[in-house]
Amino acid sequence: MFAVWLMFGVLGIPIRDEFGLSDLQFSWISAVAVLNGAIWRLPCGIWADRIGGRSAFIIMLTVTAIPAFLISRVASYELLLFYAFLVGFAGNSFSVGISWVSAWWPQNRQGFALGVFGAGNVGASITKLLAPALLVIVPTAGYFGGFIPGGWRFIPFVYAVLLILMAIAMFIYAPKKDKKPGQGRSIRSMLLPMKQIRVWRFSLYYVVVFGAYVALAAWLPKYYIDVYHLQLRDAALLTALFIFPASLLRPMGGYLSDKIGARRVLYATFGTMLVATGILMMPYGYIVLTMPDGNTREVMPWNIGVVQFTFLIVVIGCAMGFGKAAVYKHIPEYFSSDVGAVGGLVGSLGALGGFFMPPLFAVAQTWTGFPQSTFLVLFLITLAAALWMHFTVVSLLHQASPELSRKFEHSQN
Repeated sequence: MFAVWLMFGVLGIPIRDEFGLSDLQFSWISAVAVLNGAIWRLPCGIWADRIGGRSAFIIMLTVTAIPAFLISRVASYELLLFYAFLVGFAGNSFSVGISWVSAWWPQNRQGFALGVFGAGNVGASITKLLAPALLVIVPTAGYFGGFIPGGWRFIPFVYAVLLILMAIAMFIYAPKKDKKPGQGRSIRSMLLPMKQIRVWRFSLYYVVVFGAYVALAAWLPKYYIDVYHLQLRDAALLTALFIFPASLLRPMGGYLSDKIGARRVLYATFGTMLVATGILMMPYGYIVLTMPDGNTREVMPWNIGVVQFTFLIVVIGCAMGFGKAAVYKHIPEYFSSDVGAVGGLVGSLGALGGFFMPPLFAVAQTWTGFPQSTFLVLFLITLAAALWMHFTVVSLLHQASPELSRKFEHSQN
């Protein structure tokens, strides 16, 4: 589902060339898919609590296969945007899975269990790894008279087939007797936690560690191509280096959150991201000094090569991998009976961050004139989340007794 949701990060490049799109038009293809993968997360989480994750997943897999197939046949930019929006429904699978997994595991193991489930985010790298090779191997005319399309259209066709196969596999192998923590409860009672400010604070955290992850997964191939003039194959491979740790470290992040507390993990996450984005946001160039004799001199040149850039991007990905697990460790601790609803809202707002960021990146680049402004946007959002968390902790400690001055985890927050 994640591979389908974020496939336009790589496919957007040949699509841009075929349809002759501007940077802003290009950004909207990924953005509308991310949008539809965000706006239904709250109702999908509630839905999964009420009917069970097995049934919800089978329905979502089957429904998402339809627009995936239609994308392989699209002939205009307008239709492509419409189908990209529809296929983005795949992204809502995350809140269904969070509800489903938490219902099956005890609280002291939920951090690790949710981290293992969240490692499925690595699906975002599948297109990055396979698409460039398939674009070369599969003939443009496709197979069987074009029934199986060629070029970039081959990828969504294959995903449509895989979605149907996964729905069949889940129908056969997932436990028939499912757990439904929301069965029999009113929608009103399931939405009551939305009144608590901590739910919205967790959502901002998730914008930083997940919304930014989604945005970068879609934006980095273009960044590598435009700034470092790499080929699509190399740009996609380097983007995958970011995606892998950002996904596969979630189980470790969940384990650490179980052992030392989610808030400590988030402090480390935000601190690491602030340092890395603070370096990456500085524009490349130099300072020109005018000497007394009228001559000029260039001093303090600054630029980052592709190796150093990729290293810092991987560092950000590692921090996000730990941070995503830490955010979702909070939810079953504070809202054990409403994981679907709260997890859905947090996931929805986090994914909406992924929707707004690519257009923000494009606008910031147009406004400033330098592509490094991408990381200025990320730096400011991360700083806002870190400050809100820190001031919340400080406020909590001021209300508590002095012996809690070094204790970050507290049941009243």
